[in-house]
Amino acid sequence: MIATSASHRFWDHRHQAWTVPVLVGERYVTDRDEELTTVLGSCVAICVRDRVTGVGGMNHLLLPGDATGAHVGFDPVGLRVLPGEVVRWVNADAGNTHTATAYHPANFGRPRRIPAAATPWDSDYLLPDEDFAVTLSAEGVYDYYCVPHEHAGMVGRIVVGNPGADAWMQDPGAAGDLPEVALDGFPPVAEIMEKGLVRRA
Repeated sequence: MIATSASHRFWDHRHQAWTVPVLVGERYVTDRDEELTTVLGSCVAICVRDRVTGVGGMNHLLLPGDATGAHVGFDPVGLRVLPGEVVRWVNADAGNTHTATAYHPANFGRPRRIPAAATPWDSDYLLPDEDFAVTLSAEGVYDYYCVPHEHAGMVGRIVVGNPGADAWMQDPGAAGDLPEVALDGFPPVAEIMEKGLVRRA
């Protein structure tokens, strides 16, 4: 079984193994005896392996920006993971500090846009090359944002497992006082469920 957007694999003579480099925006899942690699320091690499089935995979994510700090956003903006997976954000934007902050009343009085059973998180300010990780166990839809850049539309959405009807999405107060640019920035849950990874436009 192979599920991939990674473009190639090669034989690594040093490790005596088939190796698949997973580049920014790519994902790769396999049940083969292979080595998955990525470039460190510029991305978020989410790795998972099921011990029972032997299936493993990697998603490669990026917090992009430019040297002037003018263009900000999470990339990918939408991601689907399994319950219990660790998601790690790395600030690869040399021009800005960023946060990865769950929408939740515990975080600056923001409306709850994560499952009721989930624990809210706030990375605090991440300087360039700093990282933050959280384990997402409760199935559902998790919306998050960057505190200093929410009004620039720097938001993201993670779908954990097969959430079905998520209670917070039915709550009339879920939009709260979110800026329109933030509300427009969330990819549809159905698109995340279908693709597994939604890149910034």
